[in-house]
Amino acid sequence: MVQHSKSLLNRLGRIEGQVRGVRAMVEQDRYCIDILHQIQAVKAALAKAEDEILKNHASHCVAEAIASGDEAEQRAKFGELVDLFAKAKR
Repeated sequence: MVQHSKSLLNRLGRIEGQVRGVRAMVEQDRYCIDILHQIQAVKAALAKAEDEILKNHASHCVAEAIASGDEAEQRAKFGELVDLFAKAKR
């Protein structure tokens, strides 16, 4: 299982607050460009969280599969990454 750092959990908490803020802006009928700027900020913050989780996955889960010598497990972890990157291209 992936260990989640306190910094990642804090980052996700900030993102949660940003999304609530975007919702409030929409409810308040704020200027569209201001809302879009906030949405871009949320997307950037999510991308950073995604990067951190991906690095954690590679350094723990994938590394453990490689170290185990279990070819089926290695293929499975590699397949997961290929699937993830394929989805990102869509």
